[in-house]
Amino acid sequence: MLNRLFSGDYPRSKVLAVILVAILIGLAFAPFLFPGVKALSVAAKVLIFVVLVASFDLLLGYTGIVSFAHTMFFGIGAYGIAVATTRMGPTWTALGVGIGGALLLSLLLSLAVGLFSLRVRAIFFAMITLAVAAAFQTLASQLSDITGGEDGLTFKVPEILSPSFEPFDDPFLGVAIDGRLICYYLLFVTAVALVLALLRIVNSPFGRVLQAIRENEFRAEAIGYRVVVYRTTSSVLSALFATMAGAMLALWLRYNGPDTSLSFEIMMDCLLIVVIGGMGTIYGSAIGAVLFLVAQSYLQDLLRLGHEATSGLPWVSALLSPDRWLLWLGVLFVLSVYYFPTGVVGRLRAAAARKAA
Repeated sequence: MLNRLFSGDYPRSKVLAVILVAILIGLAFAPFLFPGVKALSVAAKVLIFVVLVASFDLLLGYTGIVSFAHTMFFGIGAYGIAVATTRMGPTWTALGVGIGGALLLSLLLSLAVGLFSLRVRAIFFAMITLAVAAAFQTLASQLSDITGGEDGLTFKVPEILSPSFEPFDDPFLGVAIDGRLICYYLLFVTAVALVLALLRIVNSPFGRVLQAIRENEFRAEAIGYRVVVYRTTSSVLSALFATMAGAMLALWLRYNGPDTSLSFEIMMDCLLIVVIGGMGTIYGSAIGAVLFLVAQSYLQDLLRLGHEATSGLPWVSALLSPDRWLLWLGVLFVLSVYYFPTGVVGRLRAAAARKAA
């Protein structure tokens, strides 16, 4: 049963297995283990980014394709939900139409980009995707009648997912059961299902061919595989999963705008998370997302405590100023790359292999 569930792709490291189980339990019981609005929002963002980064890793880590248009599909998913619910009202039908329309648009765009661009060399493909993503962000900002322009769209969701929905008067384990909690668990179930689907894809014969293309596309083509077809299919699948991640974001925020889902900073965050977790490992997306987003969300709070504790030491206190959190986040990233050049997952698996030998 477990072999089928995880598609035969086990952690291959006891430490890694413990970390993954801890992350799964932590996310599953986050509303009860880490009470508070901020903690729940961070947990929801982790779920969204696990799916987004895992879908990006399908391109970068498994196929060897560098694309800067990934957040475009992320934004399409978010706008699909936002536009549909704004026009059709807060109904499940609107959500279905929004997700279906967004998936169809992402399918067509990714297919077009793949067919027209994947025949060129890697660096040129990266530049083409960057130009397409920038053009789409500009388009989303200017089509104010549809997308709300720079102001974005604020919308309502079905009542059962709304914070005002409270089916029970008494809290459970100290936590009020409301629509916000139901929405979180909807995201949790969706994220787990999508990650398991990605595991199935990368461990299938199709996934093995993608890895062969990553290692040597000329050899893969020489033995009979149509490289362009496989790379285009990988690009389309990655786009569809990113679209689902965008829909999850919009559902959680009940708002979407250009800076929320189409920002180039999101693309950079995906790259950082992939490197931290480990390229070519779906599990790395979970570990990388947790490490990066927790650091991003709570580093300022830790620095504030350090700043107050060292107020008698001006130089140290200045270095620990909360305003310098980006500096320390950069330092942590450099250290993680230095000590974990193959990512956390790669390092742990290599250590387990050495120990077994």
